[in-house]
Amino acid sequence: MPAKKDLRSKILEHELVPKHEVVSPEEAVEILRRFGIRPEQLPWIRSSDPVARAIGAKPGDIVKIIRKSPTGGEVVVYRYVVPF
Repeated sequence: MPAKKDLRSKILEHELVPKHEVVSPEEAVEILRRFGIRPEQLPWIRSSDPVARAIGAKPGDIVKIIRKSPTGGEVVVYRYVVPF
């Protein structure tokens, strides 16, 4: 049976899973300032989400998701990590 770490990294390699990354505290402040919002006003992602676990996201972090679209090019969205 494969180790948990192997399974987590395989999740990130799947063709239907967009690129996820935890943003730095400095980038998080800039994102919130640019949109004029508080972190909890962003869409949420649970810390128990398989991708959030794979990238090491903790409650309170902001995750940057980069999606590729044949019609829209590259789309960047943000999620606020909540407990569970």
